[in-house]
Formats: sequence, C-alpha cells, structure tokens
Amino acid sequence: MALGLRSRSNKRSLSSNSYASTVTIMVFISVCVLAVWMLNYSNSGVPQTSTSARTATTASADDAQAQVIKKNTNSDDDKNNNINETPKAFEDNPGDLPDDAIKSDDQLNNSTKGSGSSTSSSDQDQSSTGDGGGGGGDNKQDTSEVLKDQKEKEISQTQLAEDQSGSVVEHNQQQADHNEQGTQKDSDDQSDHKKQKGADDQSEKNGDQFITSDDQTNNSQSNSQEHQDTNNNDKNNNSERDKKSDNADQQQNAASSEQQQRQEQEFLSNGKQGNSSQESQNDQQQQQQQQNWEYNASKSGQLQYSDETSNAVASLQVQSKESTDQNFSQTPSDQNKKNPEKTQQHSDSDQKKKDGGSGGGGNATNQGKGPATESNSGDSLLSGDNTVRKESKESKKSWSTQAAQSENEKERRKDESDSQDGIYGYTWQLCNVTAGPDYIPCLDNEKALKKLRSTKHFEHRERHCLPEGPTCLVPLPEGYKKSIAWPKSRDKIWYHNVPHTLLAEVKGHQNWVKVSGEFLTFPGGGTQFIHGALVYIDFLQNAVPNIAWGKHTRVILDVGCGVASFGGYLFDRDVLTMSFAPKDEHEAQVQFALERGIPAISAVMGSQRLPFPSRVFDVVHCARCRVPWHREGGTLLLELNRVLRPGGYFVWSATPVYRKEQEDIEIWKEMSALTASMCWEVVAIKNDKVNLVAAAVYRKPTSNQCYDQRKQKQPPMCKNDDDPNAAWYVPLQGCMHRLPTDKSERGTKWPEKWPSRLQTPPYWLNSSQMGIYGKPAPQDFSTDYEHWKRAISNTYMKSLGINWSNVRNCMDMRAVYGGFAAALKDLKVWVMNVVNVDSPDTLPIIYERGLFGIYHDWCESFSTYPRTYDLLHADHLFSKLKKRCKLAPVLAEVDRIVRPGGKFIVRDESSTIGEVENLLKSLHWEVSLTVSKNQEGMLSAQKGNWRPTTYADRDSS
Repeated sequence: MALGLRSRSNKRSLSSNSYASTVTIMVFISVCVLAVWMLNYSNSGVPQTSTSARTATTASADDAQAQVIKKNTNSDDDKNNNINETPKAFEDNPGDLPDDAIKSDDQLNNSTKGSGSSTSSSDQDQSSTGDGGGGGGDNKQDTSEVLKDQKEKEISQTQLAEDQSGSVVEHNQQQADHNEQGTQKDSDDQSDHKKQKGADDQSEKNGDQFITSDDQTNNSQSNSQEHQDTNNNDKNNNSERDKKSDNADQQQNAASSEQQQRQEQEFLSNGKQGNSSQESQNDQQQQQQQQNWEYNASKSGQLQYSDETSNAVASLQVQSKESTDQNFSQTPSDQNKKNPEKTQQHSDSDQKKKDGGSGGGGNATNQGKGPATESNSGDSLLSGDNTVRKESKESKKSWSTQAAQSENEKERRKDESDSQDGIYGYTWQLCNVTAGPDYIPCLDNEKALKKLRSTKHFEHRERHCLPEGPTCLVPLPEGYKKSIAWPKSRDKIWYHNVPHTLLAEVKGHQNWVKVSGEFLTFPGGGTQFIHGALVYIDFLQNAVPNIAWGKHTRVILDVGCGVASFGGYLFDRDVLTMSFAPKDEHEAQVQFALERGIPAISAVMGSQRLPFPSRVFDVVHCARCRVPWHREGGTLLLELNRVLRPGGYFVWSATPVYRKEQEDIEIWKEMSALTASMCWEVVAIKNDKVNLVAAAVYRKPTSNQCYDQRKQKQPPMCKNDDDPNAAWYVPLQGCMHRLPTDKSERGTKWPEKWPSRLQTPPYWLNSSQMGIYGKPAPQDFSTDYEHWKRAISNTYMKSLGINWSNVRNCMDMRAVYGGFAAALKDLKVWVMNVVNVDSPDTLPIIYERGLFGIYHDWCESFSTYPRTYDLLHADHLFSKLKKRCKLAPVLAEVDRIVRPGGKFIVRDESSTIGEVENLLKSLHWEVSLTVSKNQEGMLSAQKGNWRPTTYADRDSS
C-alpha cells in the first residue's frame, strides 16, 4: 500500500533528468539564492518534499506542521535504523498480530517481486545518513551523479514551490515517464534495493504523507498501526491521481494480504498464544486504532476519506479476527478440552462481530466453513424460524398423556430425585452380563426373569426393566467394522458386526440369511417367499388391488418379521413397515434387520398390549409368524384388531390356509369362526404359484352395525371406560372396542393418499383444541412442519457436518407432531418417532400423516439391540427428563443404541446442554458443536470406538 508513496518520491528525484539543461542554467543564476535557501533549510528542517498535494491548509500551518513532521521523522528514522537488519515483513499489517507472526524480509521480497517500484538516488542518500550507510538503490550510478541529482532535486523543489499549479501537470507526466525507467533499474539490482526499502519507505512516508501518522506516534500508537493508516490514505490519493499507480498499489496490497493470511494461519497452527488473551488484545488494538484514525482524519481536514478508509481497516481487522476463530473452530474437540464453556461463548461473540463489522471482505473468510456459528446456516441453529418454540401450559389441559392413560404405569413408576453430583469425569465400566455385546437391559434382566411365576404367555420375552437404568457400557464385538451403507446393506452386512450363524444354519434353505466369507448375505427370501419378497409383495397386490401399496396403504405392521426382508423390500413400493419379533431362539433376527437398515424392534405378542395407539396401521401382516391367534378366545388377534385401522387389512400367510393336515384344518376352522365373530370380512384367499403358498386377506369393519347384529356376543365389547389408546404396560383384554361414529372422530375416514397425508393436518384435529405450542391444533401442526423444514434445510443439512449419505437409521427421541421425520422425507432414511409416556399423546397424528413411532419412557432402556442407529435427535427432552430420573443412565443408553461413528443432536436449555456435554465427553464422544442463545442451546456430537477396559460388578449391570 506504500508503493504509490515511494513512486511519487522516486519520480520527483529522478524526473529532473528530463530538463537537466534548464536546471543547470538556473543553478548558476541562483547560486546565491540557493546558498541562503540551504542555510535556512538546515536551520528550519523543511522536509524535502513537494507541496503540490497540499490544498486544504495555509502556508503558516504548513511551516508549523513541517517542524513537527521533521521531528517525528527523525524519531521514526532512528527506530527504523535500529531494526534495519530485521525490518518488518510488510507495511499493511493491521496491527493485531503478535511479533512472532511476522515473516522475514526474504518472504516479503518474494511477495512484492515485480511490483515496479524503485528507490531513487536521493532516497538512498537520505537513508544512508540516518542508518550509517546501509547501501541500497541503483549501484550503477557513481558519486558525481548522485551529488548532481541531489542539487537538481533541490532546485526542482524550489521551482515547484514557486509555481505549484504548473508543476502538478508536469509532475504527473514525469511520473508516467519514470514508471518505465524505474522498472528497468529495478530489474538490474532488485535484491539490494529491497534490503533498504523498509527504512526508505518509513522516512519518506513521515515526510510526505498528507494525513500523517505522527499524532498516532505521540499517542503511543504502535508502528504497525502507523503503516496501516498511512498506506490506506496513500491508496485513496493515488487512485484519484494516477490509475497506473493505483493498479500497482492493488497488486502489492493483494500480495501483502495473502502474506498476512498465511502468517495468521501459521501462528494459529503453532498455538503460540492462547485464544482468549489474543482475542482481548485484538479488541483493544482495534478500538484504539479506530479512535486514533478518526482523530487524525478530522485534524487534517480530510474526514471525507475517513469512512472509506475506516471500512477498509475494519474489514481487515474482521478478516484477521475471523481467521483466528475459524482455525480454532475446526478443532472443537481440542478447544473444548481446554475450556468446556468457551465454545458457547465464542459462538455468541463471533456472531455479534459479524453482524456489526463493516466491510464484506471479512465475512467471506468464514463462508462455507464448518458449523461454527449460527450465521453459517442461513437460519438460526437454535430454531428453524428464528423463534424458540415452547409448549403452551394451557395446551396440556387439552391433551392426555400415555402415562395418565395407562394406570399400571402410574403404579409402577417411582419418581427419582434429580442428582446434583458432578458427572464429568465419571468412571465408566463395561457391562458384566451374559448377553455381552448384544445386551438389551430390559429384555436381559436375568434376576427379574428368574422371579417369573409363569412363561405361558411369553412373559419371559417381555420387558422387565431395572428400577434405575444401568450405567455400564456395552462392549463392541471383536472385529467390528463400520456398517455398510444403504441400499447395499439390504443384501449383505459384515459378519463380525452380528457374529451369529445359527439362523443361517436353520433358515438358510429358505433364503433368510447365508454366510459368505466375511459377509452375511440376505437373498431376500423368507419362509413364505423363498423366491424373494418382491414376488410375494406383487402377489398380494394382485390378490387385493385395493391394497394399493404406497398410495392407499402406507404404514403396516409385520408380526414375527424374521430378518425383515418383507419390510425391507416394501421400501421399493413406498411403504413404511414396523417390523417386530421377540428376542428368542432365532438369535439376533431383529439385530440382522437393523444392521441391514430396516426398521424393527424387539417385542412379542404376550400378555401386554403392544406400545402403539389404537386404529393406526393400514395393514397388519403375518407370514408364518408362529402366533396362536385362535387360542384363549382370540386374545392376541383382538390386540391386532385394536391397532388395525377401520377398513384396514389383515394378511395371514400360513400353512392352515393351504395345507390339509389335520392340525392345519382344525386351526383354519377356529380362525374362520373367530374372524367371523369379530366381523372381519374375508376379502381374498389366493395361492402364490411361485412360492407355492397361499394367503388369506381379511378386512376390519368401518361401522358398529355388524357388532350390534351379532347373535353371540363373543368376543365381548370392551367397557366404555376402557381406553383403547392406553398401551404402556397395559395387560391384554379379550374384548373389542366400538368404532367411532362421529365424523369428526379419528377412524371414521381413511387418511388421504400418500404423500398428501404427510403435510395435511388430520381431519379430526379440532380448531377449538389448542395445539402443543399454543396455536389452534391444525395451525400448530402446519407451523411445526414449516419450522422443521427450515431447520433441516438451513441447519441440519449445512451446518452440522453430517454426511447424510452415511445415515440410514434415525430416531427422534421426543417427537411431537413428527415434523422432524416429515422434513427428512426426501432422504433415504427412516425415523423412529418416540412419544414419551409423560408427554401429550400425539402419536396418532404421526401415524395419520404416514409415519410411524412408539411409546416409550426414557427413564428405561429402549427395546432395541446395541449399535443399531446412525443418528439420534433429542429436542427439549433432557430438561424435562431429569426431573424424573438421572441423566447418566440415559446417556449410557444413548451410547448403547448409537453405532460407532453415529451422530447425536440435542436442542435444549443451555444449562441442560452443559450437563449433556460433560457426560458425552466422559464417554469420549467428540462434541463438534455447542451453541447457546437466549438460554437455549444446541449440541452436535459423534460417537467414537472407545470402550472401557474394566468390567462392572455383575450385580450392578
């Protein structure tokens, strides 16, 4: 930026050669006058500079200011002489870098090579006088030429002082002539010239600067700040006078800026100073720079330039500051280890600087980088619509909870006090259990299983949870590898991830699963569809055209799913399948399904209701599911009737449908009588000629007419006060619930076709009912959907560093309307929506829009195998949950569910975010982002492969 200043000085000194003869005559005529002038010059200290640029001050003011300038020039020359051996690397230093971040002269010479500037012989004389003859400039000129040029320059300056206006025009022409001469001389001896350039520039700037930095020196401002302010003004003056000089300025400025950025990055990578101390120092320097700059500008009468120059300074300062923050934000885990609270503070302070900083160049440094601040996302990280959405207290009166609906849950649950103990640094141990890497706490509770009085109704396959969730960690299987991505995972998985071969031995001939080297492969078959699930799916479509996969039928329940190939291939028909099977002798069948990327849970048709609302599944499917539907008055089939939507289909593909063995014939008779008494209509009984099986398809009624006309009231109708939606630890009952008759009730109409049902508020949502967030329920539904679409698009896709191509199995740990899952519709993912038992019962809404989910209490373990989810999402879950149970067991459960390399996104109150962050760090998770705003926070973390090396006591697991 000082290039233009040097060019004018050099041009004035060397340009005298063009009119040497005229000057020689004037020398002899004016020798006496010259002697007097030289005497006055030595006494008064008038600087050897042209006054052609001074247009805003009087002559008397010039004389007074010249004396001050000369004194400060001498002072600055002394400083430059002292450091002449190691001058500063560049002049446009913004002043906020430490000394050890400045590069050497050699690096500067490389960056400014070819700039076209040269040092005049008069400058060399002036510089050598101050620093004791430190040679530089053009060595081809002899001593006589130097003296001659010096005298000619003095005469030229006298002449210019007498005729200012005429010399300005001539001076501009001489500058153009000198550009060519200076470039040629520079190429002859450029290296020697650049050694002296630093001192020459400083001396010339102090003598010829229109708005000088002398007052800044008097105000104890650093030398680097003088360079920056002076060079900014010179750049503006040169751009008005000469476009060629301006172009040269821009070239050197770009090179210096590039040098500066590299130096900042080197300094930050070396970590020579703490981030907090550097930040404080930078803030103080920036404030002082701005104050001194405005003072000097107003003093010199040039305030018209102050706005532009201040913007340039602010832009450079913001760029330097943001470069510092960006380098630290790229290694958040290291930064968090030093100061766990610093990440949140930096996010807020950086956002304020970006909002208030002038100059667009500063923000460009941070665009497109990692998830450091909210501004990167284009929307608030804390909220898709820039608002913090909180549940309305009044809305709670309009919504019942699953806990309230399930009386058994009220009796079983006990409130647990919130622990205030510090968790960070918690010593974790491995679970010492028989199940080892496949441990599911609520299904592998050996103590509870030993106390069971009966297993007749598969009680030993049901949930039996500990009073408090375990705080041990599940080990990894030996040889575990990163899961294969969908859709390849549907066909094969790593053997060592689920190292079980029994199912391949007993079901391999039915094309369930086979062992192929280091893989387990899945040909897509099953007991009833050996030749592939797609053939079987098309067979059912042809048997009952009204099923209309992916349009009329969207959400189905697959009972006794095996390895879930049926549900896995229904994705090709745009159908979402909730598959479940017990954890039984068919070892790891549900784990196989989840490892393949197919939704499934571990559950059983036993003595309790399934954890789903009533009237939500479009189709219920059973293919050789080994469930005795006909026994005990059809209690288990009546449970399917509860969850099946009015007008929905029950597909039963089993041997009693097509075999003629005595046992099969007896079962068929009993099933026929039972389904008839339940008013189920037989829609079709078709043979699958490819797989050599058959299926019977039944349809549930849509009105109570058949129920009322039955001669025998068996099975009986349930009592009016029996809530069909109560499903959390509620025992089964052998009865049927009456169907709704009011057109405004859920179940009187079939949902809209997919995908319209996804975004359309259910017809039975009443506008008079207040929604969860305080608006009328239909409007609340739509607002929530728009909120999550913006949040997913602007934040989750761009600012969290998630590679969504590696994400398949997702869980929303606190779904409300299912907006999070709905916003992910276009991705190749599926989302298990969890509605907590103490939250408003919105799970029917989730099913109505073509999604699925489950009831659960996060104070207990979830019914899934370890390492089965790629991403968990928790929106304001933990601040509510910690009022009932400790967070340590919950985070241990999160660690159990998530695969190594999986993601965890938390949105909650800032204080709760801190607790979760400490727990995750103690689990050796990498916390990649924490941000806080208005007492609300957000966290993103990734699970690693770390496991403890010691085992817990067997009694504590």
